[in-house]
Amino acid sequence: MNSYQSALKKIKKNKLLIKNEIINTKNSLNRIAAKDVFSPTNYPASNNTAFDGFAVNSKETRFLSNSKKKKFKIIKTLAAGDNPHIKKIPKFSVIEVMTGAIIQKPFDTIIPIEKIKFFPNKLKAKYIILQNKIKKNQFIRPIGSDFKKGTKIIKKGQFINSSHILAFKTLGIDKIFVKKIPKIIFYPTGSELSEMKKIPNWKVRNSNGAYLDAFIKNLPIKFYTKKTIRDKDINNFKREIKKNIVIKSDLIITSGAVSAGKFDFIPNVIKQFNLKSFFKGVAIRPGKPLLFAKFKNNMCFFGLPGNPISTVACFRFFVLPLLFKSLEITTEKPIIAKIKNNFSKKKKITRFIKGKLTFSKKGYAEFEIFKGQESYKINPFTKSNAWGVFKEGTSMFRKGTYIECYSSSGFNEFLIN
Repeated sequence: MNSYQSALKKIKKNKLLIKNEIINTKNSLNRIAAKDVFSPTNYPASNNTAFDGFAVNSKETRFLSNSKKKKFKIIKTLAAGDNPHIKKIPKFSVIEVMTGAIIQKPFDTIIPIEKIKFFPNKLKAKYIILQNKIKKNQFIRPIGSDFKKGTKIIKKGQFINSSHILAFKTLGIDKIFVKKIPKIIFYPTGSELSEMKKIPNWKVRNSNGAYLDAFIKNLPIKFYTKKTIRDKDINNFKREIKKNIVIKSDLIITSGAVSAGKFDFIPNVIKQFNLKSFFKGVAIRPGKPLLFAKFKNNMCFFGLPGNPISTVACFRFFVLPLLFKSLEITTEKPIIAKIKNNFSKKKKITRFIKGKLTFSKKGYAEFEIFKGQESYKINPFTKSNAWGVFKEGTSMFRKGTYIECYSSSGFNEFLIN
């Protein structure tokens, strides 16, 4: 039987081959950057004013003092978006500027409007009166002070968010290389499954499909849930696999029918196809019967166990890493935390444990292990925000032991206390 790490290594080695495409940046939210993106220009593109006021040549103020005042003639008013070109600029001139107006030589500093003395008065102002030396570059946004030409905006493998789109639009980037959107087909299995609201006590509702569909909405992936494959629908299942090979689906996922029972038909069916890689069974809990296969046409297959938390854990720790590797998403780093209570397990098994990750007043991470770790128990999972990974090789974990933790969401950087 595969260990957790060896199974994960095999899965990543058989990543999906996802091509790149060029799309409009306005449509790139939550897509994955396929290349580093650099600023094509400086931003701001020119020096501009940070306040309403008057632009002055600072050199012309160097001899001013309370006893040596000077009138500076107002020659023009510039607003943001106005052409800043002025043909002739006499000495001891100023221009009235609004926030965002372009500042060009010889003007090199701004006096805020609140500090201005007008002559003859504010209503009929033709001059401003200065009596102090003014420093250069006051209240000016320098060219390239936000983005210099060639600054990296986003690196390959990052999710594109709304702040990136703001930068793209500001810098005039209309097109971007992204990874294409992979397609996942999900087949629930089992004659006990029902889509009905009211069910008899010998039936269960198809919650696994609803969970996976909701989870994947956060990712640049198309997810399609198909009709349930019943326990004796082996030929129908074969036809569905063949159909997905023809239409070139990227990934098929099933839940249930992968263990060793009479109606666990999926392993035998998958083995009948032309495969590049195949394994079944991983030394983990929950999710021990996990099945993985890579078809020679690039399609991958995951057979997940049917219990809800087994499906959830196997998706989080096996399917998601395959998708991240295939989409070249930046590798997720675990959060190292101290456990708040003792925990024991079988030495040769890796356990994925539901719990809550918090941060102490001193800033270190702590993980609380919840009661109710059975794979059919959903209630503890609704209260958890993280998974604790208790690796093989150790059976007893004492309070205060450090372990690796991963967010339930799949994105550790978004973990909320």
